[in-house]
Amino acid sequence: MSEPLWTSAAIAAATGGVASEDFAVNGVSIDSRAIEAGDLFVALAGVRDGHDFAAKAIADGAAGVLASKPVDGPNVRGADTLRALEALGVAARDRSSARRCAVTGSVGKTSVTQAIAAGLALAGRAHTSVKSYNNHIGVPLTLARMPRATERAVFEIGMNHAGEITPLSRFVRPQAVAITTVGPVHIENFSDGEAGVARAKAEIFDGIEPDGVAVLNADNRWFDLLADRARNAGARVLSFGAAAGADARLTGFEVEGQRARVSATMHGQPLTFDLLQTGHHWGLNSLCALLMLEAMDVERPTALAALGAFQPLAGRGAERVVHRPGAPFTLIDESYNANPLSMIAGFRTLGARKVQGRRIVALTDMLELGPDGPGMHAALAEPIEEAAIDLVFLAGPLMKSLWEALPATRRGGYAETAAELAPLVALALEPGDVVMVKGSNGSRAAQVAAALSALDSAGGGV
Repeated sequence: MSEPLWTSAAIAAATGGVASEDFAVNGVSIDSRAIEAGDLFVALAGVRDGHDFAAKAIADGAAGVLASKPVDGPNVRGADTLRALEALGVAARDRSSARRCAVTGSVGKTSVTQAIAAGLALAGRAHTSVKSYNNHIGVPLTLARMPRATERAVFEIGMNHAGEITPLSRFVRPQAVAITTVGPVHIENFSDGEAGVARAKAEIFDGIEPDGVAVLNADNRWFDLLADRARNAGARVLSFGAAAGADARLTGFEVEGQRARVSATMHGQPLTFDLLQTGHHWGLNSLCALLMLEAMDVERPTALAALGAFQPLAGRGAERVVHRPGAPFTLIDESYNANPLSMIAGFRTLGARKVQGRRIVALTDMLELGPDGPGMHAALAEPIEEAAIDLVFLAGPLMKSLWEALPATRRGGYAETAAELAPLVALALEPGDVVMVKGSNGSRAAQVAAALSALDSAGGGV
């Protein structure tokens, strides 16, 4: 029988709590709606108090509860469940000999994290974040879920404000870190704009282990600042990019159908490999992942095999042909999130693609850009023109600025909301068109993608 993830005695020792009885768990969950048999349910306080759902969690199969109030059933009770979860994460880290790495960045951190995870899994016993669990709860939760026998682990670390990454990096204490890029994301929370974002991302070096590796984007304007911070923390810097001198240098990215071929040099040696990703940004993403896998002692053939089989994530470039009666079209779903950098990358990818019909984009507002938001939206008109996008559909008050900046020949339609935009896009689509849907989570771009995807089974209506 395999070793349990945690026993009640080990939970109590790690958290300073008191166990009501002996029990063992094989998982850790903070969501009573997603309990699996044998889980430890952590009753966190929030908008709703998790203690109110402890009985349901036990009824649904939880083996025990981590609590700070009296609850029925097997439990470990302490003073503060969030602090207890953090302590459990630290204990999981300290009891394991796993090599650990962490990824942050303004764009691409989830995709790169999961690509690295694919390589780690192919190389041995691996552990990673599920979903985008990258905040003050998600990082310790991911640590607490790490089995003792893990050989390698990768963690995603995110932030909205200064000071948020430092404690998370110190929880993980990674041997290698990557910053995919720095751009104008969450800048409304920084008085000095993008420079503040760069310094906040550099907090990932605050927890790096001695003689660790920092993988940085050589093409990014903040590379020197980040490299200096990394070296000051004792890290060895490895770079990726199209820039001359990059340790992993992108020399070509060619799309053929639903595959792409990457040409590069790695430490001066030529390298070519295939991806299932067609987004142009995946040229750099793949090189970042390769350097991180190298730092995690994953052999190159294993890393390339994992990257070659890695599928696009939902909402982050996943692609499908929608067989709408009489008018089949290709849907590229980039609806998970958006900022100026990722928008431009999406346009560039679509512009380089061979299409039978037209290139179309359906965009919703980019959020958290501060007072410069309207101008940043309007500025997208130029990269749209450079990519030869045929039609542009827009939703949201910020996208109105882009609408006004577009020539009439590119205006497909404008609506106040994503829900109102979807029928306009559906009505305009013709056979062979390729439509990319992109926007911030909060502006509901996913509603547009879901409505277009549903045309497969909706008989042509929205």
